[in-house]
Amino acid sequence: MPTSLESRDAQSIAALQKLRFFPLAIVAGEGSYLVAEDGRRLLDLSAGWGAASLGYGHPAIVEAVRSAAASMAGATILSAIPEPAVRLAEALLETLPPGPARKVWLGHSGSDANEAVVRALRAATGKHRFVAFAGAYHGNSIGAMTVSGHPALKGERAEDALLLLPYPNPYRDGPGTGEAVLAQFEQKLAADFPAREVAALFLEPIQSDGGLLVPPSGFLKRLAGICHTHGILVVCDEVKVGLGRSGHFHCFQAEDFIPDIVTFGKGLGGGLPLSAAVGPASILDHATAFVMQTTQGNPVCSAAGLAVLHTIREHHLDRHAAAVGAYFADRLKGLANRHPLIGDVRGRGLAIGVELVRDRVTKEPAKQETALAV
Repeated sequence: MPTSLESRDAQSIAALQKLRFFPLAIVAGEGSYLVAEDGRRLLDLSAGWGAASLGYGHPAIVEAVRSAAASMAGATILSAIPEPAVRLAEALLETLPPGPARKVWLGHSGSDANEAVVRALRAATGKHRFVAFAGAYHGNSIGAMTVSGHPALKGERAEDALLLLPYPNPYRDGPGTGEAVLAQFEQKLAADFPAREVAALFLEPIQSDGGLLVPPSGFLKRLAGICHTHGILVVCDEVKVGLGRSGHFHCFQAEDFIPDIVTFGKGLGGGLPLSAAVGPASILDHATAFVMQTTQGNPVCSAAGLAVLHTIREHHLDRHAAAVGAYFADRLKGLANRHPLIGDVRGRGLAIGVELVRDRVTKEPAKQETALAV
């Protein structure tokens, strides 16, 4: 029998769900640190790729989960009304600015939240086309993949039903790149991708997997304006950069626009499976029993989500992320003065990216060096 966690994992867990960059076997976690099988304490700068929004073993989450599990208010939202799920939905609604009547859909991951929105939009609007950005990752379920521009998901897209725009990249394309994208979008809507057939545009307020790209100032507000002129809804995917990470409670707040639909995942559950979509009641109330999963809205995960929202608010973690992120980014830029491999440092709050290049003039990507740094 294999004895190490690495060998036991190889023998028992399917490769379909693995994306491993290096061997890392974890036996415990505390705060921002993970404890490896060999006893090392490792600072987890990725926060479990964003899921551990309050770190590991946070007292507020531990107590919320303990209390909810000790006296579970059912196990599902489908055929009963768990009180923690209602409180979580109310708390999420309170985080958004005043607007039209909104409702909340609860799920398990960012993928299923975006999936639910895609399906609801198609049914409620009768429109079958969507707009997204090249490089965007909105999830790994079928519907979420159809609105994703990530190259790894290309085979799952219906090319005639999805318009992919380039996400503005000022570092590589210059300061005017946003204007060019807006012009391209309007041209496409007037030509071979008619606006009357487009249900929504999906966007990330900072594109994550596509390069941690921060849009030019005013770009997203103008983009949303074009959409609304043509009756196209705007879906803001805050799964990776929302809930305080950017230095704002919602990342879209930095861009001075209000999306029609917001999706949450990862950090909402503080490491437990939880997601949400918040949007117009006319869309999310379109039909009953339309996008459902048995354990969605369960009281344990809902209680964890409430603890996350309360802790972010009570301790002003969005402001903390802004201050610490500014310090961190400043120090990274200081490293760039000594290491020409660092081409660009960008981001907001603690959503920070470093682009490595072999040559700062040509900006040739340093692919091998980046792989070694991950």
